[in-house]
Parts: sequence; structure tokens; C-alpha cells
Amino acid sequence: MSHNPVRPWRNIDRRKSRMIHVGNVPVGGDAPISVQTMTNTVTTDIAATIAQVQACAEAGADIVRVSVPDEASAKALKEIVAESPVPIVADIHFHYRRGIEAAEAGAACLRINPGNIGSPERVREVIAAARDHGCSIRIGVNAGSLEKHLLEKYGEPCPEAMIESGLDHIRILEDNDFHEYKISVKASDVFLSAAAYQGLAEATDAPIHLGITEAGGLTSGTIKSAIGLGNLLWMGIGDTIRVSLSADPVEEVKVGYEILKSLGLRHRGVNIISCPSCARQGFDVIKTVEALEKRLEHIKTPMSLSIIGCVVNGPGEALMTDVGFTGGGAGSGMVYLAGKASHKMSNDQMIDHIVSEVEKKAAQIDAETAAEAAE
Repeated sequence: MSHNPVRPWRNIDRRKSRMIHVGNVPVGGDAPISVQTMTNTVTTDIAATIAQVQACAEAGADIVRVSVPDEASAKALKEIVAESPVPIVADIHFHYRRGIEAAEAGAACLRINPGNIGSPERVREVIAAARDHGCSIRIGVNAGSLEKHLLEKYGEPCPEAMIESGLDHIRILEDNDFHEYKISVKASDVFLSAAAYQGLAEATDAPIHLGITEAGGLTSGTIKSAIGLGNLLWMGIGDTIRVSLSADPVEEVKVGYEILKSLGLRHRGVNIISCPSCARQGFDVIKTVEALEKRLEHIKTPMSLSIIGCVVNGPGEALMTDVGFTGGGAGSGMVYLAGKASHKMSNDQMIDHIVSEVEKKAAQIDAETAAEAAE
């Protein structure tokens, strides 16, 4: 809602963290909360992996992670990095050589668990490779793969065990004078994740990577992630997020942005405010919104659009959006621009007309933004 004033009751006080970089993307400090995803192609299928990375970047991904399970994947990574429009994180488990190879291949960050890389000497080699090649590191603690001694100590995965694991791993990096790291403590259980992240946020100033791991399919995983990540973000915790869905990675990016947009933490593309529809609707709201979501995917400019079926709430919602349409009678409705009633439009021409109005408003906002930046 670009023409509306900021309201103090909407403010979120973000936890103070230090800033690191994943390639050219700042993470932590006062940097915008970045959105990540992970490819699900076979890494050695270079063309398919590059295509998926590019699709995710086009959807708004700031960072994309790629699995590096073997030497062939590490070799493929070099070409993937060269073609990627966004920084690439190499996902490394167990094989310390893969971490070294990924750093040499140009990965912007290594996702590792220092506790399962091997001996202290091997950990030092991975850290040295990261330092030599300008890589940051993400410490990835997961409730499903906690160290044996911690499971024996605590009896089961719990927040305390996850936090202790994370702090132990931090100590490994800092003992080797490496500080370009971020950390996550993920679980598939929302309560476990939230408690672990809250405790971690109090124990370190490292940037925090948020995620509810193995959240589920598109619908159930979106809901679980929105509840878990949304509550943590509302508390000011989180510097970068990944929504983990059994779905196309592009959907993970879309859901990540919607979570951030709902809290006013990131603004990208058109935020459509629409009613669920009822017998009062003056046009088919559901089909209209479905069509507009597809037709407006190319708009990256932050702006708002209200699509309301009748005059009960339509005019009020339109007052707070850049462009609006409220259903009326006799096959037409009212178009609102910058919160004011502008003109009537027939229902059968409404979708094309709204797309045109949104595109014009986006161009205007972009021009004003460019002019401000030039001053």
C-alpha cells in the first residue's frame, strides 16, 4: 500500500544480529530478510539444475541451494555457479572433500554440520577453503540428525539439545577464527523449532536462517511454515528464510514472500486483497483472482490490489490499495485508483482493464523510485 502512511502498531523490532554475506547478498544486520530455496534436480543434470535455479530467481529467490553429494556434483557446480543469477549455497553432508571442492567451484556459502565433517583437521581444511574462496558457512542443525552424545544426554530431540549442538558448532568455527557464518536449528515440529530458535536467538548474535524442515506438501507445508516462521518473524527473529515444501521450489519462493509480505517485512509484486465471495458478489471473484494472479506474475513492483465482490467491504478495502475493483450491479463494477472511486467498468472487460491499470501504476511507482534515487 504505497500511498499509505506507516502505522506504528505494524512495526516489528528485528533482533540485532551481525551481518555476513552470501555472495553479494547481505544476511543479518539491517539487511532485508532474504528468501531461499533449494533445487530438487539431479545436480549432475546441469541444464535442468540451471533452469530450475533461473526459474527460482525469476520468482524472487535471493539465494538458491544445490546438493553436492558426490565428486561429479562438485564438478557440475562450477558450471551451475557460472550460469546462476543468484548466489549458490552448496549443501554438504559428511564428505569434507565435497566442501573443499564446492568452495573451489565458486559456491557462495557451504551448508555444513561441522560435527559430522570428521576430525578437527578436516574441519580446519573446510574452513580454510571457505576462507580462501570467500565462502560463508551455514551451520545446519536438524532435530532428525542430532549428535549421538546429545541424544544420550537429553533422551530425545529437544530445544536444549538443538541449541547446544548449534553452540558447539559455532565454537568449532570461532576456534578457527572464522566468523562469516549463519545458523539454523530446524525441526518438522513447529513447537520444537520455535523454542529452539528462541533460545538460539538469545545465545548468539549470528544471523539466523529460519525454516520448518520437512514441512509437508504445498497446502499443509505452507500452513505449518506460515505458523512457525510467521510467529518467529513477528518476534523479530530471522535474517533469511527457506520454506521447505514437497513441491516445486518456485512455490517455496512464492510462499516465503507471502509470509514476509503479510508481516510487512518484504514487499515484492502485487499483494492481492480479495474476498472469499458469497451470494452478494457482482462477478465471479474466485475465477477473477485466479486469472489476475497469473496475469500479474511479471510485476515485481510492490503494490496492492483489492478485488471485492460487493459494496459491503469493497469501497473500504479500495481506500487502502493502489488499484481496486468492487462489484456492483448490471454487469459492471467500480474501479478505484489510489484509494478513490475513478470509473465504472464492465465485468467482461474488467480483467484486461485491471491488468492495464496495475501495469501503469507499477510503471509510475518505478519512475518515482528511480527519480528519488537519482536525487
